[in-house]
Amino acid sequence: MSVFSRRSLLRAAAASALALPLGGLLPSPRRAYAAPSGGARRVIFFYFPDGVAGPAADGSPSLWHMQGPERGFSLNEQLQGLGTFKDDCVFLNGLSSGPTDTGSHPGGAKKLLTAVDGGNGESIDQYLARTTGSSTLFRHVYLGAMANYNSASGDKHISYPSAGVSATPEDSPMKAFERLFGKTNPSGGGGGGSMPDPIATSVLDTTRKDLEELSARLGSVEKKKLDLHMDALREVERRVKGIPGMTPPPKATCSDPRIDTSGLTDTSLYDPGLFPKILRAQMDLMVQAMACGLTQVGVLQCSMHTSELIMSRFPGTEMYDAHFDMRSHQASHYGPSHDPGKREFHDYVLQRRWFVAQVAYLLEQLKARPEGDGNMLDYSLVLVCSEISDGNTHSHDNMPFL
Repeated sequence: MSVFSRRSLLRAAAASALALPLGGLLPSPRRAYAAPSGGARRVIFFYFPDGVAGPAADGSPSLWHMQGPERGFSLNEQLQGLGTFKDDCVFLNGLSSGPTDTGSHPGGAKKLLTAVDGGNGESIDQYLARTTGSSTLFRHVYLGAMANYNSASGDKHISYPSAGVSATPEDSPMKAFERLFGKTNPSGGGGGGSMPDPIATSVLDTTRKDLEELSARLGSVEKKKLDLHMDALREVERRVKGIPGMTPPPKATCSDPRIDTSGLTDTSLYDPGLFPKILRAQMDLMVQAMACGLTQVGVLQCSMHTSELIMSRFPGTEMYDAHFDMRSHQASHYGPSHDPGKREFHDYVLQRRWFVAQVAYLLEQLKARPEGDGNMLDYSLVLVCSEISDGNTHSHDNMPFL
């Protein structure tokens, strides 16, 4: 496969103006099918931090990039969550971000969507918002999940309206909902609604008094562990279908928009245990805003480069560990080899798998909404990206774009 630059990719996407994305640059589709008429009507940029388990320093093969024939490959370990969407994706090998600032997280973030060293240019999302997307009410929607942690700014953000000046994403789903739809979200969160949590009456509530008495007798460390354990159990219960008394919330519509922000407040936005729920709310909000024609261009930023996000706090996930804090950036420095027996590498792979599962959820939400002679996914372009390739080497070659 020939090596082409990220700049060539972004120029091709920009030139398409959302009409025929990537046309003429990439190989012909792997399969023939009756595509809906017209081209892409919207674009979403989905960013996750700290790269992937790519080719290791000792020569271990990438656990992200495709191996084998163009039409007969299998998804690598970190990408298996996209199995349902394999034929909807273009998996890129050999994409270079350029030699400048290679080995640097900030340098990679600055070049990521600008295709210009040092972020000294307008990013592709802002260009599309300024041109094709300018006729919508909100020409650009930039949503984050813990993307402003510790008052982050500058090169921690990936969207550049002008050379060297990055925009700031909105980390609060509640504030973003109110801005987009002009009213308070009716599904709760931040004091913004009376709609009951669909799991307000659960088997856990029947033991609430006993749990409160137990918690009162525990020290601070043990109490925190109990709280995390109960959060994990409640998250698992939320996912169980068909439990008696579990009434699903009303379906959101453009005349009655809503997202699930129950349990979220603006003061809890940087609790790592709530990160999955915050990101889910932001993805739901992005899809809903696009379905209602409010915007055509959106960016979803998961945390930031060199992320201190404690992903072992995510309840109900395979990463969850009440006794050990594993951060994204910490795990990315897993060492020179893909050693499954090393805690950092093991957790790093799980973390990347989790981010890919979130991409799959986003695609599912687009596919679930009818549009034209197909569904929203048929008319959407989603670019998944990170600022570096392999997390341990910080390489800017063979970038993990799809």
